[in-house]
Amino acid sequence: MKAAIKRQNIGNEFYTSEKCYITELSNTPDDPDVSIARARVAPGTTTRWHRLKGTVERYYIIAGKGLVEVGRLPPQEVSAGDIVLIPAMCRQRITNIGEEDLLFLAICTPRFTNAVYEDIEENP
Repeated sequence: MKAAIKRQNIGNEFYTSEKCYITELSNTPDDPDVSIARARVAPGTTTRWHRLKGTVERYYIIAGKGLVEVGRLPPQEVSAGDIVLIPAMCRQRITNIGEEDLLFLAICTPRFTNAVYEDIEENP
């Protein structure tokens, strides 16, 4: 990894089949230990059940109100400042239960790649 300053560019936001919008903030092969993405979930939307193979994820809630479901934990409300810890291979999804966009950072170790994503919507 090289020393750098990375600027958030919301213009690079893209929609995923998971039903959320993602802006990659830091996710490059020269920094394989971690990735950081900004996720945005529209009001009333629930992301698809999924899990990450070999990758631990953390959600840091920036704004909005959500209902998160992780592993066998009961669904729990989350809001700004909350952190959700998601072990590798742990099922997860989040619902925006507020009236504004739900914004959070998705911090993955090691870094997220499409190869680690597994959609399990039909078999949560």
